[in-house]
Amino acid sequence: MFLLLAALLTQDTSATVIRAARMLDVTSGRMVQNATVVVRQDRIEAVNPGSTPRGARVVDLGDVTLLPGLIDLHTHLVSEISANSFTSRVTQTEADFAFAAAANAGKTVRAGFTTVRDFGGDVTVALGKAVDRGTIPGPRVVPSRHSLGITGGHCDVTGFAPGLLEGDYRDGVADGPWDAVRAVRYQIKHGAQVIKICATAGVLSMEGPVGAQQFTEEEMRALVEEAERHGIRVAAHAHGADGIKAAIRAGVATIEHGSELDDEAIGLMRQHGTWLVPTSYLVDRINLAVLPPLVRGKAEAILPIARKNLQRAIAQDVRIAFGTDAGVYPHGENAREFAVYVKLGMTPLKALQSATVRAAEALGKTDRGEIAVGKLADLVAVPGNPLEDITATERVRWVMLGGREVR
Repeated sequence: MFLLLAALLTQDTSATVIRAARMLDVTSGRMVQNATVVVRQDRIEAVNPGSTPRGARVVDLGDVTLLPGLIDLHTHLVSEISANSFTSRVTQTEADFAFAAAANAGKTVRAGFTTVRDFGGDVTVALGKAVDRGTIPGPRVVPSRHSLGITGGHCDVTGFAPGLLEGDYRDGVADGPWDAVRAVRYQIKHGAQVIKICATAGVLSMEGPVGAQQFTEEEMRALVEEAERHGIRVAAHAHGADGIKAAIRAGVATIEHGSELDDEAIGLMRQHGTWLVPTSYLVDRINLAVLPPLVRGKAEAILPIARKNLQRAIAQDVRIAFGTDAGVYPHGENAREFAVYVKLGMTPLKALQSATVRAAEALGKTDRGEIAVGKLADLVAVPGNPLEDITATERVRWVMLGGREVR
């Protein structure tokens, strides 16, 4: 009896041991055979240790490749494009958007994405808190709250009669450097962990030419400096070359879309270390049939250009971090972005790095993005070898978020 009790007391039931046929070291590119990862609470305690804790729970995943949890730097969890998208702000409530966000968050984490940077107002600020509490299944959320833009611009609500849905700095509508600073402060006050701005016009809005610059460089510089004082990075939606270059010079961390990148813009990105978040899979997947004629015309004009310029950016070794614009196409298909990068000239390893170590770097997060001691226990298992077939990322077999298996 004494020996049995002593044995039970020496067993460690607070740890989980995960075994897999393979594990990718995304930093070195080395594929590790017969991998073992020890997880305690929400962190990785050991990788391929000489011995594992006695009595630990064992999860044997079999013939799969273990990857770090994937990161998507551009999502819209509150919505999914449809024929009603352009009137939803006056036909739906925040409660409707919240239920949609919860459902889309579940699809996203089950697809292997354990962190997202989301642009979805108060709903995704609250969503991130709910995920952190364990209330609902979903990825960790780095929210922007409301995106910032000029009156009548891409980040404003356009197409309605005067007096309907008129916004101000609290909603992200700002004109002039001081108004832009005030808008930044207000978003941060209410939960923004990143600031998104509209440096140019866009596709999915009822305003003018898709590439036209909107915020001035002076406005962008003022809001970037204010965000930096709070330790917050700025993401710039930017299609046109002039707006892209002004945003880079103003100091933004990431350029979203970057459709009309030219050689000067690429040179500036390399010089400043600015990241490109391409959102390119949507070129193949967006449902053009549900778009109003003005919007469809803009999409058909700009999206092929964006695809060609992403290929140029890859060839010229621009820093690329993974982002999809999920919501413009159905949520849960995020991993299909990888195959686009590979088709355009990126190696499978670099594509995987764009959604792991590189995305974590672009976010400024040092606690995720690789399978290493002390990192968050955010893990994904896929069949086969994604270095040989990148589409394996589209067939996720198992997900762990912070030490908890996602069912």
